[in-house]
Amino acid sequence: MLTFSGLSKAYGGRTLFADAALALVAGDRVGLVGPNGAGKSTLVRILLGQETADDGTVAFARGTRVGFLPQESAPAGDETVLDLALGHSHPPGGDPASAPESHPIPAPVDGETVARAKRILAGLAFRESDYDRPARQLSGGWVMRAHLARLLVWEPDLLMLDEPTNHLDLEVLLWVQDYLRSYPGALLLISHDREFLNRLSTHIVELRQGRLFKYTGNYESYLSQREATERALAATAKAQQRRIDQLQEFVDRFRAKNTKATQAQSKMKLIERLREDQVDCPDIDGPTVGFRFPQPERSGLRVIRLDGVRFAYGDLCVYPRLDFSAERGQRIVLVGPNGAGKSTLLKLLAGVLQPQAGEHALGHNVRAGYYAQYRLDTLNPDRSVLEEALDTPQRVTETAVRTVLGSFLFRGDDVFKPVSVLSGGEKSRLALVKLLLDPPNLLLMDEPTTHLDMPSVDALIAALLQYAGTLIFISHDVHFIRSISNHVVHVRAGQLTHYPGGYEYYLDKTRQSARDGLTGRGAALPDARPASASPSPTAPAEPSRKDQKRAAAEARQAQARERRDLQRRVTDLEKAIASLESREKELVAELEDPATYQAPGRAVAINRELQDLHQDLPLRHAEWEQAAEALQRLETP
Repeated sequence: MLTFSGLSKAYGGRTLFADAALALVAGDRVGLVGPNGAGKSTLVRILLGQETADDGTVAFARGTRVGFLPQESAPAGDETVLDLALGHSHPPGGDPASAPESHPIPAPVDGETVARAKRILAGLAFRESDYDRPARQLSGGWVMRAHLARLLVWEPDLLMLDEPTNHLDLEVLLWVQDYLRSYPGALLLISHDREFLNRLSTHIVELRQGRLFKYTGNYESYLSQREATERALAATAKAQQRRIDQLQEFVDRFRAKNTKATQAQSKMKLIERLREDQVDCPDIDGPTVGFRFPQPERSGLRVIRLDGVRFAYGDLCVYPRLDFSAERGQRIVLVGPNGAGKSTLLKLLAGVLQPQAGEHALGHNVRAGYYAQYRLDTLNPDRSVLEEALDTPQRVTETAVRTVLGSFLFRGDDVFKPVSVLSGGEKSRLALVKLLLDPPNLLLMDEPTTHLDMPSVDALIAALLQYAGTLIFISHDVHFIRSISNHVVHVRAGQLTHYPGGYEYYLDKTRQSARDGLTGRGAALPDARPASASPSPTAPAEPSRKDQKRAAAEARQAQARERRDLQRRVTDLEKAIASLESREKELVAELEDPATYQAPGRAVAINRELQDLHQDLPLRHAEWEQAAEALQRLETP
């Protein structure tokens, strides 16, 4: 479906990627991951013909229809929301065989297509009254949803989505995630949402240090494979260095002696060859926050309280009578459908919005901090990033501050950039750093993981797990919610329902799927996939007793054949896994043998074979589990 090779791209002397190659086939669901700024979006733009590579080739199979949802913006004009969903405008994609985006291919408009478009729009939280609104009246996030609807109606052969979860609240994200699991085409996803990639990906492609690395499986499988590969690389690097040190010791001792000079010279040449083949030792543990964060002053048990609060935007009453309280140490996540009032509740708690009636009261010794308000009110545009981060009443060393800044993507000379030139995402990250270095004992956060890559999200999780105060937050990142929350509040139609436990406790209590549990709409969620054909109104004739016996015998024979095939499959896979594991042990043992490094290039060849093994083994294990489970179901009466 798509093949590219030898792709290289550099900006201003900095190489984003070099000699990148990949092939996508029908049915692939590829997650493209890597640090912010690594070049993921640039790579996709090159594939679409929107940007030119410095070198390399891109080839699509003839007739392949490609759809693309960009990260930040897409066009919207006078067409209605429904027209946009039906393709009555240029779609963000096209036919790569004839210049992407210049030749849109609108979906055929018939009654079934219109009904399907409406179901998809409803799944994306559009109301029926929105369908006839001009798209240009929508905010940027809703325009992106309308374009996503366009792509789902169109169903291109290859669907590319660049950070699609950025514009979705949690309920819609879960609907999209469920919908894409049954998508008939191939997917190429750029995302920092770990749960999203776990649910959808069959492969992970990592763009790191200018190279592409492909792994089989979802994101968690990729993490374990990468760790195994990096540990093998680290073992290789250490063994190579030990051998070099041994040879260098011999050279240093004997090169001045006439009787050993020839041997010393030979050893020097061997050292040079070893250094040419030497692999870089990876940072196995990755970037971490290497110190304990400052903790806030202890508050009273009752931290904040809203009693009988009424709040309305003009004639729209969001909360007719709201009661809410939080206690010390709670980490509360607010969930519920879009427009339910989650952000309004957070702003009422922060004092950003004033209620028209009722009482807002802070507990004893409580100091509140609101994430968005903090960014706007406290960042000094005349300072550098480092100066701004160091401006804290807490006693924190510059080394510790730079460690935290590095975990939130301010690395090297970035810390000397003036605050005035930072992007919105960079200011958000700097605000997070300041909050964590001098945290209030009541922390109110609205979508704190936006603009963060996965290592930064993990750094934020680690910091908040240390945090001894009270946290109330909104997030659509399921991994973040699951890691942090110990209390869930469901917000819907001005009503709050409390669940005194974490994410899994909430789902268990509602006895619904992850999608239905967080949307609050249950079975009312639209399913835009085609329904199965209706059964014939005429019942078939009752089969004769002879026919029943013959059918039963045929079913038993078919089941026996299936059982034999599965038994053979399980046995073959067990043998293959044992062979791969045995080979893995042989290769590791060879790496630990100093004699390996006498043969130029042998260590590199071993490492490459090990990398292939570490990609193949998880796939074989997954196939074995699937076959073994199927066999167990057949053998269980």
